[in-house]
Amino acid sequence: MGQVSMTVRVDSNQKILFDRLCSEFGMSANTAMNIFVNAVVRTRRIPFEISAPLEEKPVDGLTAFYALRTEAQRNGVADMTLDEINEEIRLARSERDKRKGL
Repeated sequence: MGQVSMTVRVDSNQKILFDRLCSEFGMSANTAMNIFVNAVVRTRRIPFEISAPLEEKPVDGLTAFYALRTEAQRNGVADMTLDEINEEIRLARSERDKRKGL
């Protein structure tokens, strides 16, 4: 198969460190990049985990309650009694059971 050239931009200090490390491994940076490309193609995935920190902070109980209350007001169900809420739950469970054939 024919060879092609590929340009990769990296920080100059990182490149120096990468070249030194590859040399310690007994290979060139070019060989290391070819190993990486071959591993990605062979396994159809990046051969290491890539992740980012969660942007959302965990929601505390009171914040969740206020959000639910606002949503209930928006949907016009904020004034339901406990009995009405329990009836809604009962009906939802009944529908679920019907779908499951129970």
